[in-house]
Order: sequence, then C-alpha cells, then structure tokens
Amino acid sequence: MNNDLANVTARRASPEQRAIAVARHQGIARTRDFAAAGIARTTVRRLCDRGLLVRTARGLYQLPDAELSAAHSLAEIARVVPGGTVCLLSALQFHELTTQLPRAVWMLIGSKAWTPCNPPVPLEIVRSRGEALTAGVARHVIERVSVPITVPAKTVADCFKYRNRVGLDVAIEALRDCLRHRRATVDELWHFAAVCRVRNVMRPYFEAMV
Repeated sequence: MNNDLANVTARRASPEQRAIAVARHQGIARTRDFAAAGIARTTVRRLCDRGLLVRTARGLYQLPDAELSAAHSLAEIARVVPGGTVCLLSALQFHELTTQLPRAVWMLIGSKAWTPCNPPVPLEIVRSRGEALTAGVARHVIERVSVPITVPAKTVADCFKYRNRVGLDVAIEALRDCLRHRRATVDELWHFAAVCRVRNVMRPYFEAMV
C-alpha cells in the first residue's frame, strides 16, 4: 500500500472514506482489496446503495465517475484472472494489428490454472506451459490496473500456434501488419516462432514478406 492510500485508510478515517480510497487507488477494486484494508462488506454494500461505489461485476467495484477506456474489459478480467495474460485476438486488438473485433477476452493461462465460473466479460481460455506461457509478456497500466499482455511478436507467433482457433487468415494478417508497421523485428518474430514451435508453419509466409 502506498503512502497516500495508507494515510487515507488510517484508523482516523471512516470506513466509507477508506473504502473510497481503496477504489480510487485500485481503479477496479475487488472484494478482497476492501477486506485487506479492514473494510466490511456491509460498508461496500452501503456505498453502492448510496451511489458512491458502482458494482461492475461480481466482486468488482469502481467509483461512479471513473473514466472507462476502450480496453476496460482487459482491466476487468485482469483483476478476475490475476495469473492470466491477455493474448491472441485481444492482444492483436490492443496492439492495433487486426481488423477483428473479438467478442470475448482471450486469456493465456497455465495448463492446470483455475478459471472463473462467472467472469464479468466473455472469456476465451488458451492453456499453455513453460516458456510458451511466460515469455513475451509486458505489463500495461489500464485504468490503474496492471494488465499483462503478450508483446506483438509473441502474439503473432501465438496466432500461428492456435491458428485452428483464430484462423490462419488472422495470423497472416497479424504477421503482415506487424512487419509493415515495424511493431517487432525479424529476429523477435523468429525467436517467438521458435518458442511456440511454429517456425515451419510461419516460414513460407515469413519469407514471402521479408
């Protein structure tokens, strides 16, 4: 907890003030965030009834005047699936490497990781392990939430790896746009092609474009 939040959530502040401070600091606050600050659920419920907090999904809360970005759903799902990484179509959209408009948030998680039963937005889960799970991930702050998203080169390689789910045409388009707009180097793309074990699949398209 940073100094500003610690000052507001000190014992001299009322439970309502502390709850609002938590929501402001977190951007999208979870029930557990309030509990960690010693704030009862009844306080959170009372603030929602008064319109001082907004329940955006089960266990997720924001201030009513919070500005929602175009990537709001990514911030929401990052709070619900903290061990997941935004990938594939959702990462392509974030990096502006596709004309596709995904109907769900695509998340990469471990092969045995837990998934939420009732997520706040539709989810498409992809499972992996080892370097293919952990490599090529960068964090971006969206609405004060740290959201892990695959970098452009890793996203392209993932699209070829999971081409049966996203479509080969999407993967080819992503590779073309990534090269055209210089969102990744040739070495980076080839590196992640090796990580995802799709060098042979990507090679003919890669050579035709480079």
